[in-house]
Amino acid sequence: MRRVLLLALAAMGAACATAESPVKHKATQLSAVECGGVLTQGGLVICQGPAETVFTVAGIKLTTDESGTAQFGLSTVAPSVIGWSHESGAYGDLKIAERNDDYREIDGFDCDKVDARSEEQKAHAGRSWVKKQDAFARFNPGPGAVTGFIKPSAAPTSSPFGPTRKYTGVSKVTGEACEKVSVHRGYDMAAPVGTEVVAPAAGTVTLADPDLYYEGGTVFLDHGHGLVSVFMHLSEVDVTPGDTVQRGDLLAKTGNTGRTTGPHLHWAVKWRNPESKSRDGDFYIDPALLLDLPVTD
Repeated sequence: MRRVLLLALAAMGAACATAESPVKHKATQLSAVECGGVLTQGGLVICQGPAETVFTVAGIKLTTDESGTAQFGLSTVAPSVIGWSHESGAYGDLKIAERNDDYREIDGFDCDKVDARSEEQKAHAGRSWVKKQDAFARFNPGPGAVTGFIKPSAAPTSSPFGPTRKYTGVSKVTGEACEKVSVHRGYDMAAPVGTEVVAPAAGTVTLADPDLYYEGGTVFLDHGHGLVSVFMHLSEVDVTPGDTVQRGDLLAKTGNTGRTTGPHLHWAVKWRNPESKSRDGDFYIDPALLLDLPVTD
């Protein structure tokens, strides 16, 4: 009874973190059971407990791996409080900090830079879509517990994750007006062509293609727990599907391929529920927030 009371009191302590002063990395300490991570919309909840047991986070069940780790991505519209529980009886609430992403309207957009218009372009885009969906549907167990992320390129940030842009313009091919609303779901770095791209964390390569329609040269790196990094617009791809890499290993070289307006690296991270067969609920999280996790090895 005393242990149950201590667990309950510790869980209540998690409610002390507020959206105005989010607690990053700090876990709700419940003996051998805890949940923490980067508690911001677009961040990542990391739960630790006995191996092969079940956590329920925001109503979604996740099973810990052999290292006792389970992860849950936070969407950009995650509620301000999410609850978690463990089959041992431990439970807690996590306060989630809100984002404040900006919105802009941009005129003079070159409509032909993005949309596939010719039959050849549409066929290329279709083939690329199939390759991406197949890769997102494959899961690898990953290296176990999260040990932190590093930037995949030393280049400076050129565009953060999250802003919404409304573009208006005219097609130079057809003369038709166009309008496009885009939410930036990656983290861009202004890297000259040929800059090395390294693995931000250990993982298994699930896609390595030099010529996807929108993305150009692309690498998918599965970190386990449903978390996959996507690197776009590459000039050179130096890995093949099935390769296992460690943090800092060379993956590719930056470029200006696919539908871009200039050389840069686009790094995106998608969280997928490993225990769901449907990919409809998958979403991108903020790579920059993963850089806040402590590197522990």
